Amino acid sequence: MAEFTMDLNDEQKEVRDWLHGFAADVIRPAAAEWDEREETPWPVIQDAAKIGIYSLDFYAQQFFDPTGLGIPMAMEELFWGDAGIALSIVGTGLAAVGVLANGTEEQIGTWIPQMYGDADDVKVAAFCSSEPDAGSDVASMRTRAVYDAAKDEWVLNGTKTWATNGGIANVHVVVAVVDPELGSKGHASFIVPPNTPGLSQGQKFKKHGIRASHTAEVVLEDVRVPGSCLLGGKDKLDERMARARERAEAGGGERVKNAAMATFEASRPAVGAMAVGTARAAYEEALEYARTRTQFGRPIIDNQGVAFQLADMRTQIDAARLLVWRASWMATTGKKFESAEGSMSKLFASETAKKVTGQAIQILGGNGFTREYPVERMHRDAAIYTIFEGTSEIQRLVIARTLSGLPIR
Repeated sequence: MAEFTMDLNDEQKEVRDWLHGFAADVIRPAAAEWDEREETPWPVIQDAAKIGIYSLDFYAQQFFDPTGLGIPMAMEELFWGDAGIALSIVGTGLAAVGVLANGTEEQIGTWIPQMYGDADDVKVAAFCSSEPDAGSDVASMRTRAVYDAAKDEWVLNGTKTWATNGGIANVHVVVAVVDPELGSKGHASFIVPPNTPGLSQGQKFKKHGIRASHTAEVVLEDVRVPGSCLLGGKDKLDERMARARERAEAGGGERVKNAAMATFEASRPAVGAMAVGTARAAYEEALEYARTRTQFGRPIIDNQGVAFQLADMRTQIDAARLLVWRASWMATTGKKFESAEGSMSKLFASETAKKVTGQAIQILGGNGFTREYPVERMHRDAAIYTIFEGTSEIQRLVIARTLSGLPIR
Protein backbone atom coordinates (compact mmCIF):
# COMPACT_ATOMS: atom_id res chain seq x y z
CA MET A 1 0.00 0.00 0.00
CA ALA A 2 1.41 3.38 -1.02
CA GLU A 3 2.05 5.82 1.79
CA PHE A 4 0.39 9.20 1.52
CA THR A 5 2.86 11.81 0.36
CA MET A 6 2.77 15.30 -1.10
CA ASP A 7 6.00 14.70 -3.01
CA LEU A 8 5.44 13.68 -6.61
CA ASN A 9 7.96 11.20 -7.96
CA ASP A 10 10.01 11.92 -11.08
CA GLU A 11 7.58 10.15 -13.40
CA GLN A 12 4.60 12.05 -11.99
CA LYS A 13 6.45 15.35 -12.34
CA GLU A 14 7.26 14.54 -15.94
CA VAL A 15 3.61 13.80 -16.71
CA ARG A 16 2.49 16.94 -14.87
CA ASP A 17 4.89 19.14 -16.83
CA TRP A 18 3.85 17.48 -20.11
CA LEU A 19 0.17 18.15 -19.39
CA HIS A 20 0.90 21.69 -18.27
CA GLY A 21 2.74 22.35 -21.52
CA PHE A 22 -0.22 21.08 -23.57
CA ALA A 23 -2.63 23.16 -21.50
CA ALA A 24 -0.49 26.29 -21.92
CA ASP A 25 0.40 25.86 -25.60
CA VAL A 26 -2.74 24.28 -27.07
CA ILE A 27 -5.73 24.64 -24.75
CA ARG A 28 -5.32 28.22 -23.52
CA PRO A 29 -4.81 29.85 -26.92
CA ALA A 30 -8.03 28.19 -28.14
CA ALA A 31 -10.14 28.81 -25.03
CA ALA A 32 -11.79 32.13 -25.89
CA GLU A 33 -12.65 31.05 -29.44
CA TRP A 34 -14.44 27.83 -28.48
CA ASP A 35 -16.17 29.51 -25.55
CA GLU A 36 -17.68 32.01 -28.02
CA ARG A 37 -18.51 29.34 -30.60
CA GLU A 38 -20.15 27.07 -27.99
CA GLU A 39 -19.11 24.02 -30.00
CA THR A 40 -17.14 20.87 -29.31
CA PRO A 41 -13.46 21.68 -30.00
CA TRP A 42 -12.77 18.65 -32.19
CA PRO A 43 -9.37 19.96 -33.42
CA VAL A 44 -8.12 20.29 -29.84
CA ILE A 45 -9.42 16.83 -28.92
CA GLN A 46 -7.62 15.46 -31.97
CA ASP A 47 -4.41 17.24 -30.93
CA ALA A 48 -4.77 15.61 -27.50
CA ALA A 49 -5.31 12.23 -29.15
CA LYS A 50 -2.25 12.59 -31.37
CA ILE A 51 0.09 12.96 -28.40
CA GLY A 52 -1.69 10.35 -26.28
CA ILE A 53 -3.61 12.49 -23.79
CA TYR A 54 -7.02 11.61 -25.20
CA SER A 55 -6.72 7.84 -24.99
CA LEU A 56 -7.70 4.88 -22.86
CA ASP A 57 -4.05 4.06 -22.20
CA PHE A 58 -3.28 7.47 -20.73
CA TYR A 59 -6.23 7.49 -18.35
CA ALA A 60 -5.62 3.87 -17.39
CA GLN A 61 -2.04 4.73 -16.46
CA GLN A 62 -3.21 7.62 -14.29
CA PHE A 63 -6.10 5.60 -12.84
CA PHE A 64 -3.78 2.80 -11.74
CA ASP A 65 -1.15 5.12 -10.25
CA PRO A 66 -0.59 3.39 -6.87
CA THR A 67 -0.48 6.74 -5.03
CA GLY A 68 -3.91 7.75 -6.35
CA LEU A 69 -2.57 11.11 -7.50
CA GLY A 70 -2.42 10.46 -11.25
CA ILE A 71 -6.00 11.43 -12.07
CA PRO A 72 -6.28 14.52 -9.81
CA MET A 73 -2.92 15.79 -11.03
CA ALA A 74 -4.00 15.38 -14.67
CA MET A 75 -7.40 17.01 -14.09
CA GLU A 76 -5.87 20.01 -12.33
CA GLU A 77 -3.43 20.74 -15.16
CA LEU A 78 -5.95 20.33 -17.99
CA PHE A 79 -8.59 22.45 -16.27
CA TRP A 80 -5.94 25.04 -15.45
CA GLY A 81 -5.82 25.42 -19.23
CA ASP A 82 -9.58 25.89 -19.72
CA ALA A 83 -12.55 24.17 -18.15
CA GLY A 84 -14.76 23.96 -21.24
CA ILE A 85 -12.13 22.47 -23.53
CA ALA A 86 -10.78 20.23 -20.78
CA LEU A 87 -14.25 18.85 -20.12
CA SER A 88 -14.56 18.05 -23.81
CA ILE A 89 -11.29 16.12 -23.50
CA VAL A 90 -12.12 14.26 -20.29
CA GLY A 91 -15.93 14.05 -20.54
CA THR A 92 -15.72 10.61 -22.11
CA GLY A 93 -14.04 9.47 -18.90
CA LEU A 94 -17.31 9.58 -16.93
CA ALA A 95 -18.85 7.03 -19.28
CA ALA A 96 -15.66 4.98 -19.12
CA VAL A 97 -15.77 5.04 -15.31
CA GLY A 98 -19.37 3.84 -15.49
CA VAL A 99 -18.26 0.81 -17.47
CA LEU A 100 -15.19 0.21 -15.30
CA ALA A 101 -17.26 0.40 -12.11
CA ASN A 102 -20.08 -1.88 -13.25
CA GLY A 103 -19.05 -3.81 -16.36
CA THR A 104 -17.54 -7.23 -16.95
CA GLU A 105 -14.00 -7.61 -18.29
CA GLU A 106 -15.42 -8.41 -21.72
CA GLN A 107 -17.62 -5.28 -21.67
CA ILE A 108 -14.69 -3.13 -20.57
CA GLY A 109 -12.49 -4.49 -23.35
CA THR A 110 -15.22 -4.16 -25.98
CA TRP A 111 -16.72 -0.75 -25.31
CA ILE A 112 -14.14 1.56 -23.75
CA PRO A 113 -11.86 1.55 -26.84
CA GLN A 114 -14.88 2.50 -28.96
CA MET A 115 -15.49 5.49 -26.68
CA TYR A 116 -12.18 7.09 -27.68
CA GLY A 117 -11.57 5.99 -31.26
CA ASP A 118 -8.06 6.85 -32.43
CA ALA A 119 -5.98 9.87 -33.38
CA ASP A 120 -7.26 9.81 -36.98
CA ASP A 121 -10.92 9.33 -36.04
CA VAL A 122 -11.62 10.53 -32.51
CA LYS A 123 -14.86 9.53 -30.81
CA VAL A 124 -16.56 10.63 -27.57
CA ALA A 125 -18.88 8.89 -25.12
CA ALA A 126 -21.72 10.06 -22.88
CA PHE A 127 -22.91 9.03 -19.42
CA CYS A 128 -26.67 9.60 -19.18
CA SER A 129 -28.15 9.61 -15.70
CA SER A 130 -29.94 12.91 -14.91
CA GLU A 131 -33.50 13.45 -16.09
CA PRO A 132 -35.77 16.52 -16.30
CA ASP A 133 -37.49 15.48 -13.05
CA ALA A 134 -34.66 13.45 -11.52
CA GLY A 135 -31.28 15.10 -11.10
CA SER A 136 -29.86 14.59 -7.64
CA ASP A 137 -33.01 12.63 -6.77
CA VAL A 138 -32.01 9.47 -8.61
CA ALA A 139 -34.86 7.55 -6.93
CA SER A 140 -37.31 9.55 -9.09
CA MET A 141 -35.81 8.34 -12.36
CA ARG A 142 -38.40 7.47 -15.01
CA THR A 143 -36.40 6.04 -17.89
CA ARG A 144 -37.43 2.38 -18.06
CA ALA A 145 -35.62 -0.71 -19.26
CA VAL A 146 -37.82 -3.73 -19.97
CA TYR A 147 -36.35 -7.14 -20.75
CA ASP A 148 -37.60 -8.95 -23.86
CA ALA A 149 -36.67 -12.54 -22.99
CA ALA A 150 -37.70 -13.91 -26.39
CA LYS A 151 -35.07 -11.80 -28.15
CA ASP A 152 -32.65 -11.37 -25.23
CA GLU A 153 -32.93 -7.61 -25.65
CA TRP A 154 -33.58 -4.67 -23.36
CA VAL A 155 -36.00 -1.97 -24.50
CA LEU A 156 -35.24 1.53 -23.20
CA ASN A 157 -37.66 4.46 -23.13
CA GLY A 158 -37.23 7.89 -21.54
CA THR A 159 -35.44 11.22 -21.71
CA LYS A 160 -32.06 12.05 -20.21
CA THR A 161 -30.78 15.56 -19.67
CA TRP A 162 -27.54 17.41 -18.89
CA ALA A 163 -25.59 14.70 -20.71
CA THR A 164 -22.03 15.69 -21.60
CA ASN A 165 -21.58 14.64 -25.25
CA GLY A 166 -25.22 13.56 -25.31
CA GLY A 167 -26.42 12.78 -28.82
CA ILE A 168 -23.00 13.27 -30.46
CA ALA A 169 -21.38 10.35 -28.62
CA ASN A 170 -20.31 7.16 -30.32
CA VAL A 171 -21.29 5.17 -27.21
CA HIS A 172 -23.90 6.16 -24.62
CA VAL A 173 -24.06 4.67 -21.12
CA VAL A 174 -27.64 4.99 -19.90
CA VAL A 175 -28.93 4.45 -16.37
CA ALA A 176 -32.51 3.16 -16.35
CA VAL A 177 -35.12 1.74 -14.00
CA VAL A 178 -35.53 -2.02 -14.14
CA ASP A 179 -37.71 -2.47 -11.03
CA PRO A 180 -39.48 0.74 -9.93
CA GLU A 181 -40.61 -0.83 -6.64
CA LEU A 182 -37.00 -0.95 -5.45
CA GLY A 183 -36.38 2.78 -5.92
CA SER A 184 -32.73 3.60 -6.61
CA LYS A 185 -31.79 -0.04 -5.93
CA GLY A 186 -33.81 -1.09 -8.98
CA HIS A 187 -31.56 0.76 -11.44
CA ALA A 188 -29.09 -0.65 -13.94
CA SER A 189 -26.70 0.75 -16.55
CA PHE A 190 -26.80 -0.11 -20.23
CA ILE A 191 -24.49 0.40 -23.19
CA VAL A 192 -26.22 1.89 -26.22
CA PRO A 193 -23.97 1.04 -29.20
CA PRO A 194 -23.29 3.44 -32.06
CA ASN A 195 -26.13 4.14 -34.51
CA THR A 196 -28.74 2.31 -32.42
CA PRO A 197 -32.23 3.17 -33.75
CA GLY A 198 -34.43 5.18 -31.40
CA LEU A 199 -31.71 7.23 -29.71
CA SER A 200 -31.64 10.90 -30.67
CA GLN A 201 -30.36 14.21 -29.41
CA GLY A 202 -32.95 16.48 -27.85
CA GLN A 203 -32.31 20.06 -26.80
CA LYS A 204 -28.72 21.26 -26.84
CA PHE A 205 -28.22 23.64 -23.91
CA LYS A 206 -26.73 27.11 -24.28
CA LYS A 207 -24.87 27.42 -20.99
CA HIS A 208 -23.54 30.09 -18.65
CA GLY A 209 -20.10 28.44 -18.60
CA ILE A 210 -18.10 25.46 -19.93
CA ARG A 211 -19.48 26.43 -23.32
CA ALA A 212 -16.94 24.39 -25.30
CA SER A 213 -18.39 21.23 -23.76
CA HIS A 214 -21.45 19.81 -25.52
CA THR A 215 -24.41 19.32 -23.13
CA ALA A 216 -27.76 18.05 -24.39
CA GLU A 217 -30.83 15.93 -23.82
CA VAL A 218 -30.84 12.33 -25.01
CA VAL A 219 -34.20 10.91 -26.10
CA LEU A 220 -34.75 7.14 -26.03
CA GLU A 221 -37.73 5.81 -27.96
CA ASP A 222 -38.03 2.01 -28.01
CA VAL A 223 -34.27 1.69 -28.05
CA ARG A 224 -33.37 -1.99 -28.27
CA VAL A 225 -29.96 -3.18 -27.08
CA PRO A 226 -28.67 -6.76 -26.81
CA GLY A 227 -28.72 -8.47 -23.43
CA SER A 228 -24.94 -8.30 -23.44
CA CYS A 229 -25.20 -4.49 -23.16
CA LEU A 230 -26.48 -4.66 -19.56
CA LEU A 231 -23.41 -3.70 -17.54
CA GLY A 232 -22.43 -6.52 -15.21
CA GLY A 233 -24.79 -8.99 -16.86
CA LYS A 234 -28.32 -10.15 -16.03
CA ASP A 235 -27.31 -12.79 -13.49
CA LYS A 236 -25.54 -10.17 -11.39
CA LEU A 237 -28.50 -7.78 -11.72
CA ASP A 238 -31.02 -10.46 -10.71
CA GLU A 239 -28.90 -11.41 -7.71
CA ARG A 240 -28.51 -7.80 -6.60
CA MET A 241 -32.22 -7.04 -6.89
CA ALA A 242 -33.14 -10.26 -5.07
CA ARG A 243 -30.99 -9.16 -2.13
CA ALA A 244 -32.60 -5.72 -2.23
CA ARG A 245 -36.09 -7.25 -2.12
CA GLU A 246 -35.16 -9.48 0.80
CA ARG A 247 -33.80 -6.51 2.75
CA ALA A 248 -36.86 -4.44 1.90
CA GLU A 249 -39.14 -7.19 3.18
CA ALA A 250 -37.00 -7.45 6.32
CA GLY A 251 -37.36 -3.73 6.92
CA GLY A 252 -34.00 -2.40 5.77
CA GLY A 253 -30.51 -3.65 6.40
CA GLU A 254 -27.30 -3.11 4.52
CA ARG A 255 -27.55 -0.58 1.70
CA VAL A 256 -27.02 -1.64 -1.89
CA LYS A 257 -25.25 0.84 -4.15
CA ASN A 258 -26.78 1.38 -7.56
CA ALA A 259 -24.78 1.83 -10.75
CA ALA A 260 -25.13 5.62 -10.97
CA MET A 261 -24.09 6.09 -7.34
CA ALA A 262 -21.01 3.94 -7.87
CA THR A 263 -19.98 6.06 -10.85
CA PHE A 264 -20.44 9.36 -9.00
CA GLU A 265 -18.56 8.15 -5.92
CA ALA A 266 -15.61 7.20 -8.09
CA SER A 267 -15.53 10.55 -9.89
CA ARG A 268 -16.12 13.14 -7.14
CA PRO A 269 -12.46 13.69 -6.15
CA ALA A 270 -11.65 14.10 -9.84
CA VAL A 271 -14.27 16.84 -10.11
CA GLY A 272 -12.68 18.46 -7.08
CA ALA A 273 -9.35 18.42 -8.93
CA MET A 274 -10.99 20.13 -11.91
CA ALA A 275 -12.20 22.88 -9.60
CA VAL A 276 -8.72 23.25 -8.11
CA GLY A 277 -7.31 23.74 -11.61
CA THR A 278 -9.78 26.51 -12.46
CA ALA A 279 -9.25 28.20 -9.10
CA ARG A 280 -5.48 28.06 -9.48
CA ALA A 281 -5.67 29.57 -12.95
CA ALA A 282 -7.76 32.50 -11.71
CA TYR A 283 -5.49 33.03 -8.71
CA GLU A 284 -2.40 33.15 -10.92
CA GLU A 285 -4.04 35.69 -13.24
CA ALA A 286 -5.01 37.84 -10.26
CA LEU A 287 -1.56 37.58 -8.70
CA GLU A 288 0.21 38.63 -11.89
CA TYR A 289 -2.24 41.50 -12.42
CA ALA A 290 -1.78 42.70 -8.83
CA ARG A 291 1.99 42.68 -9.25
CA THR A 292 1.96 44.73 -12.45
CA ARG A 293 -1.10 47.00 -12.12
CA THR A 294 -0.19 50.32 -10.50
CA GLN A 295 -2.49 52.74 -8.72
CA PHE A 296 -1.37 55.82 -6.81
CA GLY A 297 2.22 55.13 -7.78
CA ARG A 298 2.56 51.56 -6.55
CA PRO A 299 1.48 48.01 -7.47
CA ILE A 300 -1.96 47.21 -6.11
CA ILE A 301 -0.55 44.14 -4.35
CA ASP A 302 1.02 46.62 -1.91
CA ASN A 303 -2.49 47.37 -0.70
CA GLN A 304 -3.45 45.16 2.22
CA GLY A 305 -6.99 44.68 0.94
CA VAL A 306 -5.65 43.07 -2.25
CA ALA A 307 -2.75 41.20 -0.64
CA PHE A 308 -4.98 39.60 2.01
CA GLN A 309 -7.43 38.41 -0.65
CA LEU A 310 -4.58 36.74 -2.54
CA ALA A 311 -3.32 35.15 0.68
CA ASP A 312 -6.78 33.70 1.36
CA MET A 313 -7.14 32.51 -2.24
CA ARG A 314 -3.85 30.61 -2.18
CA THR A 315 -4.59 29.09 1.23
CA GLN A 316 -8.01 27.85 0.13
CA ILE A 317 -6.63 26.39 -3.10
CA ASP A 318 -3.91 24.47 -1.27
CA ALA A 319 -6.44 23.21 1.30
CA ALA A 320 -8.76 22.07 -1.49
CA ARG A 321 -5.94 20.21 -3.21
CA LEU A 322 -5.05 18.47 0.04
CA LEU A 323 -8.63 17.24 0.46
CA VAL A 324 -8.74 16.04 -3.15
CA TRP A 325 -5.42 14.23 -2.91
CA ARG A 326 -6.38 12.62 0.39
CA ALA A 327 -9.66 11.32 -1.03
CA SER A 328 -7.94 10.08 -4.19
CA TRP A 329 -5.26 8.31 -2.17
CA MET A 330 -7.88 6.73 0.10
CA ALA A 331 -9.89 5.47 -2.87
CA THR A 332 -6.83 3.95 -4.54
CA THR A 333 -5.50 2.28 -1.41
CA GLY A 334 -8.88 0.89 -0.40
CA LYS A 335 -9.44 3.01 2.69
CA LYS A 336 -13.11 3.45 3.54
CA PHE A 337 -14.62 6.92 3.30
CA GLU A 338 -15.85 6.84 6.90
CA SER A 339 -16.53 10.58 6.93
CA ALA A 340 -17.53 10.98 3.27
CA GLU A 341 -14.06 12.26 2.41
CA GLY A 342 -14.84 12.03 -1.31
CA SER A 343 -17.82 14.34 -0.95
CA MET A 344 -15.80 16.62 1.33
CA SER A 345 -13.16 17.07 -1.36
CA LYS A 346 -15.69 17.86 -4.07
CA LEU A 347 -17.67 20.23 -1.83
CA PHE A 348 -14.73 22.28 -0.60
CA ALA A 349 -12.92 22.44 -3.93
CA SER A 350 -16.02 23.48 -5.88
CA GLU A 351 -16.97 26.16 -3.37
CA THR A 352 -13.36 27.37 -3.42
CA ALA A 353 -13.39 27.66 -7.21
CA LYS A 354 -16.51 29.83 -7.16
CA LYS A 355 -15.10 32.06 -4.45
CA VAL A 356 -11.58 32.40 -5.83
CA THR A 357 -12.71 33.20 -9.39
CA GLY A 358 -15.04 35.85 -8.00
CA GLN A 359 -12.21 37.37 -5.98
CA ALA A 360 -10.03 37.38 -9.11
CA ILE A 361 -12.60 39.48 -10.94
CA GLN A 362 -12.72 41.86 -7.98
CA ILE A 363 -8.93 42.27 -8.00
CA LEU A 364 -8.90 43.01 -11.73
CA GLY A 365 -11.77 45.46 -11.26
CA GLY A 366 -13.44 46.62 -14.48
CA ASN A 367 -10.96 44.65 -16.56
CA GLY A 368 -11.98 41.46 -14.81
CA PHE A 369 -15.57 42.03 -15.86
CA THR A 370 -14.67 42.00 -19.55
CA ARG A 371 -13.96 39.11 -21.89
CA GLU A 372 -10.59 40.65 -22.67
CA TYR A 373 -9.32 38.93 -19.53
CA PRO A 374 -9.83 35.19 -18.86
CA VAL A 375 -11.02 35.50 -15.25
CA GLU A 376 -14.51 36.41 -16.47
CA ARG A 377 -14.71 33.08 -18.32
CA MET A 378 -13.17 31.21 -15.39
CA HIS A 379 -15.82 32.61 -13.06
CA ARG A 380 -18.60 31.46 -15.39
CA ASP A 381 -16.99 28.04 -15.71
CA ALA A 382 -16.52 27.63 -11.95
CA ALA A 383 -20.26 27.80 -11.31
CA ILE A 384 -20.72 24.27 -12.67
CA TYR A 385 -18.59 22.59 -10.02
CA THR A 386 -21.14 23.23 -7.28
CA ILE A 387 -23.88 21.78 -9.49
CA PHE A 388 -22.88 18.76 -11.56
CA GLU A 389 -22.18 15.26 -10.20
CA GLY A 390 -23.95 16.18 -7.00
CA THR A 391 -24.73 19.74 -5.94
CA SER A 392 -23.04 21.27 -2.91
CA GLU A 393 -26.27 20.70 -1.02
CA ILE A 394 -26.21 17.01 -1.90
CA GLN A 395 -22.57 16.74 -0.82
CA ARG A 396 -23.46 18.28 2.55
CA LEU A 397 -26.33 15.82 2.87
CA VAL A 398 -24.03 12.88 2.11
CA ILE A 399 -21.45 14.12 4.62
CA ALA A 400 -24.03 14.79 7.32
CA ARG A 401 -25.74 11.42 6.90
CA THR A 402 -22.39 9.63 6.90
CA LEU A 403 -21.37 11.32 10.12
CA SER A 404 -24.74 10.60 11.74
CA GLY A 405 -24.89 6.99 10.57
CA LEU A 406 -28.21 7.53 8.78
CA PRO A 407 -28.78 5.90 5.37
CA ILE A 408 -27.77 7.89 2.28
CA ARG A 409 -30.83 7.82 0.04
